Amino acid sequence: MKLSVIIVNYNVRYYVEQCINSVERATRGIDKEIFVFDNHSKDNSVEFLRKRFGQRIRLIESNHNLGFARANNKAIKQSTGEYILLLNPDTIVGEESIRQVLAFLDEHPDAGGAGVIMHNPDGTIAKESRRGIPTPIVSLLKMIGLSKRYYMSDLPWNEPGQIDVISGAFCMVRRTVLDEVGLLDKDFFMYGEDIDLSYRILKGGYQNWFVPANILHYKGESTQKSSYRYVHVFYQAMLIFFRKHYGHISILFAFPIKFAIYLRALIALVNMQYARLQRSLGLGYIKDSNLQYCFVGTLPMLEECRQLSLRKGLDAVFCENLENIPSCDVLVFDTDAYSYEEIFSYARAHAGKFTIGTFSRKNRVLITPKEIIR
Repeated sequence: MKLSVIIVNYNVRYYVEQCINSVERATRGIDKEIFVFDNHSKDNSVEFLRKRFGQRIRLIESNHNLGFARANNKAIKQSTGEYILLLNPDTIVGEESIRQVLAFLDEHPDAGGAGVIMHNPDGTIAKESRRGIPTPIVSLLKMIGLSKRYYMSDLPWNEPGQIDVISGAFCMVRRTVLDEVGLLDKDFFMYGEDIDLSYRILKGGYQNWFVPANILHYKGESTQKSSYRYVHVFYQAMLIFFRKHYGHISILFAFPIKFAIYLRALIALVNMQYARLQRSLGLGYIKDSNLQYCFVGTLPMLEECRQLSLRKGLDAVFCENLENIPSCDVLVFDTDAYSYEEIFSYARAHAGKFTIGTFSRKNRVLITPKEIIR
């Protein structure tokens, strides 16, 4: 087996369906297996995925939410691929991306793993695609707003480059390397496990690389970022990494780092509560209720989306091609008519002008960065 793709799902059945569809497009002709580990979802994900994909995926049903690291580890132990691809459920993979990364790793035996260009829903490049190890100095610089070193901003985007941290949203690793350095650290429930694994790969004498292949990452649709639990888990992960790898440093140096972590967590929690208060008072978020949609695709797709827009009260225009697209908030692509690579290319050329939505006549679901519309 050449490749094992592992996706951990938790209550995002339509996003993970789209992710799997993109993986199947991107792995045609590749000897692969696709694992979906369901972390005890409450949205009927298991039955939904079983009905949609049947034997095309290996579905593992957990009776508990084990977190990202433990879930991936259980799937890795069942997998047989030469390479392991850890993939977030709220991603869309370009048709050529997996093939490009596999070819790069085959040609570079010193590379322990590789990541890719992650695009935000508005077509801009996510700076989290390439990160440095959060050493005490780098961490302090980042927390005061000096993040150039952390995001390795000096590297070009159009050619491969060595990096420190591979994002867990798309992380392809050699099985032999995992056998040597170990699996994901189960102490990380969610967040931070990719930094820890990347650091251990480097300590094992291997290289981590960035390959200029494309995915889209909705960044957070697989988590609940509006909850106190998110704030707690995210910043707890930072503390776990710090204690694990830098617990030996002087207390005089460790204190300001830990203080900064707790301060950032407090600020995040206050901002979250303020946003909740705004919503409860009916303030803010007005723009989201008046979004302008533009649908582009085949005539049958446009007719279905016209009916959907009427039923849901969406402000929408409809275009048969990408020429003279009007200004809009959400540009919805017909994924049966356009490849994901074409969608990424157009969005990148018009970065920041709209967010990407998708619609397929196969499931009749409109997927946007913020919501599912049926």
